[in-house]
Amino acid sequence: MLKGPFKDKVVVVTGAASGIGLAICRRFSLDGAKIGMLDMDAQALDRAGSELAGRGADCLCVRCDVSLEEACTTAIRQIIDQYGGIDVLVNNAGITQRGAFVDTEISVFEKVMAVNFFGSLYCTKAAIQSLIKRKGLIIVNESVAGLAPLLGRTGYSASKHALNGLFTSLRTEIRKTGTHVMIVCPGFVETHLQARALGCNGGITSHPQSRVGRQATPEDVAEAIYAGALKRKHLLVLTAVGKISYWISRISPVFYERMMARKLRSELEAP
Repeated sequence: MLKGPFKDKVVVVTGAASGIGLAICRRFSLDGAKIGMLDMDAQALDRAGSELAGRGADCLCVRCDVSLEEACTTAIRQIIDQYGGIDVLVNNAGITQRGAFVDTEISVFEKVMAVNFFGSLYCTKAAIQSLIKRKGLIIVNESVAGLAPLLGRTGYSASKHALNGLFTSLRTEIRKTGTHVMIVCPGFVETHLQARALGCNGGITSHPQSRVGRQATPEDVAEAIYAGALKRKHLLVLTAVGKISYWISRISPVFYERMMARKLRSELEAP
């Protein structure tokens, strides 16, 4: 195992059992970091933890439903008790939804907010004193949808905009302590997230995902996050399409809305 700048640092990742979360765990463990792995899928978490341990990583797996405040507080406390503190918290766990706003039940918005927004809030609140004490780093896996509108995903986009508001504001509050917040905005990434996307009634949607450009891999995202963490970047916008979308939405928001709506109009069509 390689050793690097994060050797013996404690890195906690939510949604750690698969996709981007697992790729982040693998990347930081190569440095010799101690990994706290949080996920609600106990079986997948056990497999992921066994894989990392088999590579020589020091990791602790804790089953955690991030939509529950008590579960987050307990999980973070368990990791702090095990390792003495937290140096990096990666708020990665998330779910998505697809469907027209007019057809989507309120319960879907509540569920998406519970995982994406409140899950990150709960974990950060539980870990914040340790992070400040160790002048640590909070990484938030947001989305371009947290910076610009996204047709057919009003609930998902709302949760990501809320994350952006929370964590950019938090960064201003804790900057003087030496603690930092880095926001990461991937574009389309090849994970199982879309296979579990919620439909208008809260069940798994059968509507195919529409997307623009090439999908990145979880490993691509993890490597970018690792490099950004080394430099304590403020914002990482990933993929060519993501960068283009970000800048067009800032320079000409009305043009961006119309262009994006044309590209993704199939989101509102019957499957």
